Amino acid sequence: MNMTPETIQHEEHINPKRFSFSIKVSIRYMFQKQRLLFVFVGIAIAALVSNVVVFPSTSSSQQSKHVSGSFRIAELTSVPRRIAYEVHSGHVNVGGRIPVGLKPKSLRVLVTGGSGFVGSHLVDRLIARGDSVIVVDNFFTGRKENILHHLKNPRFELIRHDVVEPIMLEVDQIYHLACPASPVHYKYNPVKTIISFLNRDHKTNVVGTMNMLGLAKRINARFLLTSTSEVYGDPLQHPQVETYWGNVNPIGVRSCYDEGKRVAETLTMDYHRGLNVEVRIARIFNTYGPRMCLDDGRVVSNFVAQALRKEPMTVYGDGKQTRSFQYVSDLVEGLMRLMEGEHVGPFNLGNPGEFTMLELAKVVQDTIDSNAKIEFRPNTEDDPHMRKPDISRAKELLGWQPVVPLQEGLPMMVSDFRQRIISNPKEGGSS
Repeated sequence: MNMTPETIQHEEHINPKRFSFSIKVSIRYMFQKQRLLFVFVGIAIAALVSNVVVFPSTSSSQQSKHVSGSFRIAELTSVPRRIAYEVHSGHVNVGGRIPVGLKPKSLRVLVTGGSGFVGSHLVDRLIARGDSVIVVDNFFTGRKENILHHLKNPRFELIRHDVVEPIMLEVDQIYHLACPASPVHYKYNPVKTIISFLNRDHKTNVVGTMNMLGLAKRINARFLLTSTSEVYGDPLQHPQVETYWGNVNPIGVRSCYDEGKRVAETLTMDYHRGLNVEVRIARIFNTYGPRMCLDDGRVVSNFVAQALRKEPMTVYGDGKQTRSFQYVSDLVEGLMRLMEGEHVGPFNLGNPGEFTMLELAKVVQDTIDSNAKIEFRPNTEDDPHMRKPDISRAKELLGWQPVVPLQEGLPMMVSDFRQRIISNPKEGGSS
């Protein structure tokens, strides 16, 4: 027999004991007549009205006070994945620093040009810190030998790839070092060093930087560009500060590198200002150390290799032009502090200790062979007369300055060069 409310009321009036209130009958009736659906709809409407009326009336400053102990779900999901590990105690540290007392989470880091001289030393430091590292390199100037000791490490990956072609990876940070940096290499293929719109294979500085900036934008990674002191050209200001715009010959033999890096800096800042990409810019001054290419045209490696081979050290011009030399470990420390810090830059990273070419030759003689000869040759085109960094900003904002003097760093480089020359006397500038 089907029971309706009218039937229930009638029977209850006749026999109250028989029809005392029954929860079971009520529930069955709600399901049969779909009354339960309307109950849930009513609860949902009440909750929606409560959220609309209560939360928007609270000011943003009051909302922030209510979040002192924990984040609401909506606020937590809005935090980019790259910095989600920094969400603790009701605050977000967007500067990349880990709150005091908390163990930093290991990062996934991409190093373009990671098999090169500076890149391989940077990879060593990142691996030692506990990060997972991906190296992307086309081995135009890099050497596989520089990173062989990491190949069995599960936190290390190597991808043979040219950055002029796009690539998609998931990382937290990008150190963009990929570019021929020595005169021998960038003069050998100047079009590849800067850009060619005619041949898709001959692009590095500009297109490679655009690809890495695009990747940083897509995956919300922090991007560090390794620029160079060459952006100052043959400077009319001494020492060089970051606000100096430089004195560059745009049509000279070095301009493929100088102007390429200047354009790379422009692109980096455009992505930062226009697309909110987190960027850092380092202007690197002369750097030396183990794993440099033996014959890459840079003065320190030239002098050391020539002295070890019992060849005359070639000094161009009168030898009075000056340079500043920093050991590679100092540079790597500066790059990592810049990446982890809160300032975009650009920052000069170099050793303000200044040497003439003749003074450098004397240090090499004292370190390797006091009887090493010096041979003078005509100076090269657009060779800067003076080069010395002002590192005041790096000292103040990064807490960084070089600590390895030339007299201590050079013997470590000489030991590496001597071993490589003995094992392979014909080794050249690239593998």
